[in-house]
Formats: sequence, structure tokens, C-alpha cells
Amino acid sequence: MANILDGKKAAKEVKAELRTEIEKLEEDGIVPGLAAVLVGENPASKIYVSSKAKQCKKIGIHSEVIYKPDDITHDDLIRLVVDLNKRDDIHGILVQEPLPPQINKLDLNLQINPFKDVDGFHPENLGRILIGDPLFLTCTPYGILELLERNDISLNKKDIVILGRSNIVGKPLAAMIMQKWPNTNGTVTVCHTGTQDVVKHTKHADVVICAIGIAEYLKDYMIKDDAIVVDVGINRVDDSSVEKGYRLVGDVAYEGCEKKCSWITPVPGGVGPMTIAMLLYNTVKACKLINKVED
Repeated sequence: MANILDGKKAAKEVKAELRTEIEKLEEDGIVPGLAAVLVGENPASKIYVSSKAKQCKKIGIHSEVIYKPDDITHDDLIRLVVDLNKRDDIHGILVQEPLPPQINKLDLNLQINPFKDVDGFHPENLGRILIGDPLFLTCTPYGILELLERNDISLNKKDIVILGRSNIVGKPLAAMIMQKWPNTNGTVTVCHTGTQDVVKHTKHADVVICAIGIAEYLKDYMIKDDAIVVDVGINRVDDSSVEKGYRLVGDVAYEGCEKKCSWITPVPGGVGPMTIAMLLYNTVKACKLINKVED
């Protein structure tokens, strides 16, 4: 049976450390501030943004959730971001996805001040990750690396397969793992829809990180004995046997893989809590950078 990479426990540790930092900032009259913009009525986005706001409040970060209708114009959303850039009490800005089709995501990300880009989606920040000189690390990949590090797992000299090449997870994570940083410096293979034989790659990997968006895609026969498996996915699967009528599963077939691998993340409770924890970390970091507070 695999050891569990407990994201809830690690996230709790990160937030406790942040709380200490925030208390020090408060002594100098500085309060970190995060603004989350939610466009439309997506239920999952509402829950996610609400969770972020609650976590902020718990550790002392000022949080604002700004709701806008899904018919907001691109120009109006840009103006909102520009106004947030100018506010001294807001150090982090995130615009929750998905966004309606009239919004150009690239143009929107370009308008966010890179020093307030706590999601790590601005092309400048993504470029800085690629060259190994990051301002902010993208939250979900950062959360994965932090979770591994807090369990004394180094990726140095390991073969890592990432399933999925999204701008949010796969691409920035690959760029991070190949850096000569402590606990990274691994050899990365990224599999996607153009990969002819996924199993050929996953079967020989020391670490498999699954962010492919397909429920229970990674099966036990696809991994080697004692592999480390990180599940980034969260999918809603109909299940009439439970009261809610559905259950949440990851991109990994957990029951089979758990018996074969050495470490595995649960869903929920694995990568998800770490994503939010690293968003809070980036917000505090942004506050310190903007206010020129040295560690």
C-alpha cells in the first residue's frame, strides 16, 4: 500500500508559516490584500473563489471577491484589472477561469501587473519560470513541488512523466522540474494527444503526474512498481449509490494504483489544498515585494 501525500496536512503547515509572516507585516502596518474577480455564475468557480476568500481570512489576508455578469465586455473587465493594479491595498489579482468567450485571456493576463500576478499566468512570469528566474511560480505546479518536498521527495535525477500540457499545469511544471533547483533537476517527458504510446513512457517513469482531465485515466498497469503518482485531476462521476448522486474522482484510478505505487495523492485532499496554499504564499510574497520588505 502506498504512502499518502497529504495535501491538507502540508497546506496547513504552509498557512501556519504564512500566518507568522503576516503578523510581522502587521507590526509595520502592512496587510496583504488579494482580489478575486469572478465572471458569471459557474457553480464550481463560486465554490472555489469562496474557499480562497475563507482561507485568506483565516490567516489575516485582506480578501475581496468582485462579481461581474457573464456578459461583461472585454474592455470593462480590462478596466477593472487596471483599477486593481492601481490600488495600494491589493497586492494580488486573480481572474477566475473559465471566462466567457468575449474575453481574450492572453490580453487580460497581459494587463495584470506582473508583481500582482499571484496566479503566475502572466507571460512575463511564465517566461521567467522557463529561464529559471521566477517572480511567482504558477500555483498548482508549485503546490505539487512543495508537497513532494515536505515529504522529503526529491526529483533530482528521476524520470518524470507529466500527462497533460496545459498552460496552468503541464507546461509550467515541466519548466520547473528541469531547473537546477534543490529537489528538482529531473528529466521530464510530457505526454499529450499527440503521444503515440503513453504507456511506454509512464511504465518506466519514477514519477507520474496526471493532469489530463479524464476520470481515472491512469491505471495500475501503466505504472511501474513503487512509482510516485501525483493526481492533479478532479472529476465528477455519476454514482447513484451515494446520496449526492455523484462522487469526485481524480485522473488516476486510485484503488489499483495505490496498491502498486510508493506514494500517491488522494482526491480530494491532495493537490487541491496545496494550490490554494501557494496562492496565499504568492500573495504574501507580492505584498513583501511591493512594499520592499526583505526576508
